[in-house]
Amino acid sequence: RHFPLFFQTMAQPLPEPKSLPSPPNDGITSLQYLPSTSSSSSLLASTSWDGALRIHDTIAKTHVVTQTMDSGPLLCMAVGTTTTTTTTSSGESSNGGGGGVVYTGGIDGSIKRYDIATSTVTLIGQHSPNIEQADLVNGKKKVAVSCLGTIRNTNWIVSAGWDKKFHIWDVSKCEGNNDSNSNADAEDDGKNKTTTTAAQPLATMDLPGKAFSMDVSSDGTKIVVATSGRRNCFFDIIHQPREDGSTSSSSPPIEVKLLSDRESSLKYQTRCVKFFPDTKGIAVGSIEGRVAIEYLDDIGIPSGKKKYAFKCHRVNDTIYPVNDIAFHPIHGTFATGGADGTVITWDGNHKKKLSSIAKCPTSVACLAFNGVGNEIAIASSYTYEEGERDHPREEIYVRDVLEGEVRPKAKK
Repeated sequence: RHFPLFFQTMAQPLPEPKSLPSPPNDGITSLQYLPSTSSSSSLLASTSWDGALRIHDTIAKTHVVTQTMDSGPLLCMAVGTTTTTTTTSSGESSNGGGGGVVYTGGIDGSIKRYDIATSTVTLIGQHSPNIEQADLVNGKKKVAVSCLGTIRNTNWIVSAGWDKKFHIWDVSKCEGNNDSNSNADAEDDGKNKTTTTAAQPLATMDLPGKAFSMDVSSDGTKIVVATSGRRNCFFDIIHQPREDGSTSSSSPPIEVKLLSDRESSLKYQTRCVKFFPDTKGIAVGSIEGRVAIEYLDDIGIPSGKKKYAFKCHRVNDTIYPVNDIAFHPIHGTFATGGADGTVITWDGNHKKKLSSIAKCPTSVACLAFNGVGNEIAIASSYTYEEGERDHPREEIYVRDVLEGEVRPKAKK
């Protein structure tokens, strides 16, 4: 299926992507804006294969901090605040104060939290903690945390990994374990003390394969995990009320149900999956230059629409993977980033291409809109779709977003 192209004369010049200083030294794995607070609304976090978490200020175009997490390469992250107000991996956030925190997932199976205000690092949890070290060293076992997300209005985070496990963690169980002597000099030395006592997960579910991508619905009740074998698993997160009828965000009873374990409608390996903002569907990107729009009527979320797929990120006869999908927080349209180095916006509801908004020197590894949707962050980072070769260095670009590039188009 081909999207109709339309063109419009822009009265204003197109914004130019601007690179941020001190980018990662190895492959960039995730980008997310921190939730807006009274003190900051422009902080952008990134993780990479060099094992460091970096934070930039996208308004000042400055590097704020680099923190080595001592987890080996970092494959994923999630962001939140130090209060019970948190942000989902799809970028939804609720109003609330508190400083920002970033959760990182390492190739060693660890989940750690970095508190920006105090520059402290806390160990939250560990995937497959009982695996022998020898099995990790010789590669017989892989425990990397490949996906992280937060559940809004709770102290819970969710993780999925190469060990085929899905966990829910209560980060409040780690409160008070921070090193009170840590300071805010992580930018200089990155040697802040990490606490070593991990919490036990609140809940654990088995996955049919290695986790490749995960998203949390905007209301925090549904989770989708895309795994090897082209499986998409949907979980229902049930907040169990206490006997007095109340719920506690710190440690309430919880129930996790597997709603569906179904095969992707795409024929090749899944690279990314995201919920629509209204949770009525998902967008799935694959290594074969396609995006599928699938609906969730089979798990009790009626949409009345039929699934479809479209081709993208292709240059002549060369097909490039779709590495990431980011939904606009206001309009519900979405952007895709491909290994062809382009970023394209789409109107999924009306099956239309909106605009090509960036062309990077190498693969677009990941994307993120800021909280109000007027800026997009783009990671230009080779994703090895063509094997080991010389490639441009890693860069993080930020670009203003025009309303016409993300506003839905009425169906004719």
